[in-house]
Amino acid sequence: MKFIVGTILLSAVISFMYHPANLWAAKEPVVPIKDTVTMVDLGAKTCIPCKLMAPILEELKVEYQGRSAVIFIDVREEPGQGKRFGIRSIPTQIFYDKHGREIYRHEGFYAKKDIKNWLDMLIERE
Repeated sequence: MKFIVGTILLSAVISFMYHPANLWAAKEPVVPIKDTVTMVDLGAKTCIPCKLMAPILEELKVEYQGRSAVIFIDVREEPGQGKRFGIRSIPTQIFYDKHGREIYRHEGFYAKKDIKNWLDMLIERE
């Protein structure tokens, strides 16, 4: 009896994991963007410093369109991303060069001028 219940339970878990709506790969963003300087901001829509950074990130997305990628990942909505990027606190900004190498990491609120300095330096360097 235990074997049958265990088999049914295992089957249900496997069906859930591999259902198209639950596939992790479908959610996972491709970071860093190939052949592009990339900044990833990992935070949460509910954290105060993250809320303060949201308009800055939107401005930077527009300002750097075609030259750099600016990506926000909500680690509360996608908890696996925190582990993937080795996040200890939010917000955390990670800067990648055009070759996908992590160049710099900052934890906490980060001013727009400081982000621009990193993006500009990485764009010019390439």
